[in-house]
Amino acid sequence: MKNNSKHLGLVTKKFNDFFLVDLKNQENSGNSEKFLCKVKKSINFKDQLIYVGDEVVIECIDLKGKRALITSLKKRKNLLIRPSVANLSNIYVIFSVEEPELNLSQVNRFLIAAESMGVEVSLVLTKCDLISDMRRFSLLDKFGKWGYQAITLNLKKSNYFNNLLAELKQKECSIFMGPSGVGKTTLLNMIIPGLQNSTAPVSNKIKRGKNTTRNVELFSISNQSYIVDTPGFNMQPLEVDIRLLPNLYKEIYRQVFDDEIKCKFRNCLHLNDEGCNINKSFERYSFYKEMIESSKSHYYQNQED
Repeated sequence: MKNNSKHLGLVTKKFNDFFLVDLKNQENSGNSEKFLCKVKKSINFKDQLIYVGDEVVIECIDLKGKRALITSLKKRKNLLIRPSVANLSNIYVIFSVEEPELNLSQVNRFLIAAESMGVEVSLVLTKCDLISDMRRFSLLDKFGKWGYQAITLNLKKSNYFNNLLAELKQKECSIFMGPSGVGKTTLLNMIIPGLQNSTAPVSNKIKRGKNTTRNVELFSISNQSYIVDTPGFNMQPLEVDIRLLPNLYKEIYRQVFDDEIKCKFRNCLHLNDEGCNINKSFERYSFYKEMIESSKSHYYQNQED
């Protein structure tokens, strides 16, 4: 039995020429209908590919066989390149405070890479059972000055992540980003019942985890809320226009847009620029300078090529 009506769907998995699509706008996402779909042969999406997270229109629905055809691709808000996921609303940067040891320069690069996506960015600190409360409060204060209200977790106690889970259920489409061995897969196993991705212990020699996840897939965690399971997602390659980099640092953004501090020149990079009025006493300024200089070198090298 086929239904010729049109329905809005969400691509939750992609394999070969097939797509697994959830029907959207259903009252109970836990019982949402899933259809195995192919793109209608007569449809040309102007050489656009369809990715997990894309919204599509499906027709020719076979209710019994759970199959349908994709006939239209909705305009996407954003696209993460590796892994390929569309329409993210939130990125959660995950770091452990120990094993592996917290590397502030690395945390900064992950946060800036996430900010460059133009979505809401949050910081989650795992393995907090390995540090004292004094150290935990010190980290909360530090990252608060960076502009992030860090969420601290103890993955050995499930009640520690209840607030995080409640928050995720209010978001549209979230993804975890962070280095290996910090507990991303363990977190996903706790959030998505039955997922049970195999986790590998952190290597004692190199203090890194071994990824075992394979496919990019969206999992529903509440009505119209999804989380992305990714194959070893570490960090998006950071290719940001040097002129936009200052806006990705909350300490600079607050001064320019909230405090309305004006520099002499609109394109001020806040280094040793003439007439720069930005307060440079914030902790991440050394990271900022390093990224600006690196971006400038990359820019001029490309100009010469």
